[in-house]
Amino acid sequence: MQHGHEHGMRRIARLLPHTPKAHYRTALNVFFFAMGTVFASWAIRIPDVKRALGLSDAQLGGVLFASPLGELASIAPSAWLIGRLGSRRVIALAMTAMPLSLIGLGLSDSIYQLFGALFCFGLFNNMLNIALNAQAVGVETLYGRSIMATFHGMWSLGGVAGGLAGSVLAPLGVAPLPHFCGIFIFVMILLLTLRKWTLPREVRFGHAAESSGRARYRPDAYLLALGCSAFGCMATDGAMYDWSSVYFAQVVRPEESLVRLGYMACMCAMVLGRLMADGLVNRHGVRPVLQLSGMCIAVGLSLALAWPCLGAATLGFALVGFGMASVVPLCYSLAGKSTRVPARVAISLVSSVSFLGFLACPPMVGFLSHALNLRWALSPIVLVGVAIVFLAALVKRLHA
Repeated sequence: MQHGHEHGMRRIARLLPHTPKAHYRTALNVFFFAMGTVFASWAIRIPDVKRALGLSDAQLGGVLFASPLGELASIAPSAWLIGRLGSRRVIALAMTAMPLSLIGLGLSDSIYQLFGALFCFGLFNNMLNIALNAQAVGVETLYGRSIMATFHGMWSLGGVAGGLAGSVLAPLGVAPLPHFCGIFIFVMILLLTLRKWTLPREVRFGHAAESSGRARYRPDAYLLALGCSAFGCMATDGAMYDWSSVYFAQVVRPEESLVRLGYMACMCAMVLGRLMADGLVNRHGVRPVLQLSGMCIAVGLSLALAWPCLGAATLGFALVGFGMASVVPLCYSLAGKSTRVPARVAISLVSSVSFLGFLACPPMVGFLSHALNLRWALSPIVLVGVAIVFLAALVKRLHA
């Protein structure tokens, strides 16, 4: 693994003789921030869209199925496009299409239009996710130390910014459509300004550097273990993004201005956790950080479900956000440094497993909530945190 790291660093150095590496890191930080802002702009307005269209919990659960379905559908095309066009061009494509899909969500006036727009939103969200992470693996290799979690921390910071904007605009009566149009303009300004500061080519490690574009790759036990760890985290992600505000509105029942407090606590704690993660990994290693993450998810959600009062639920969701912070960045970083397959393929393989969790969890919460109640519907996610604790030992052993 270390040999692959050094080889990647020399390769990038030859490709980028005149560009300061800080420029590439800055551009990626901003792009991750923008992606988080776009995603949170939708998540924070879900209760408003649910109310405007008169959707039940079961109907909302069915509609929310569209986003992870689009994300799952984008995995193979994203890897193919990056192989043909390069991640630089795919970033430009997806960063334009994703906020356009957000506008489509604001224009939807029926459940069917909302489903279609949400499918496109999920498709381009994951395409951007894979392209940015492929770039991030290269920049991390250029620096020669762990910085992946910081990029994902910027995504979370963008999520906080998007959530704050929605929390201010929604009580003021601003409809989702003008809100989403403003986000589109903001993202386009960032893209046009910083697009040139992206890596011109992809980074490969070990034997992956010699493989042809027509080679076929199969996941080994190591990539599957990473995918399963990310699966649990992405399942938790989906539940928190889509149902945290609904949980506060229906179960905690604070005053209207505090309905989104749980979501904001989760996102703020995720920012903190991701900004701390690289230092924790470099100091303590991967396994302790993954185990701490799983424990925080299990304990935090148990607290929020057992005591659905404002203080306990807010603290619980904050612990869940801190637990979610490190898992996916670590899994993507380790997968992207595989010596057997290119980064774009390894990340796509891990995504194909992890996004099954994101695909299944939000609609299942909706259906279970309709049959039972929202507290019982969220309770299985406690076991996800426990599973991550045990998977951490397997990931570490296979990585050794």
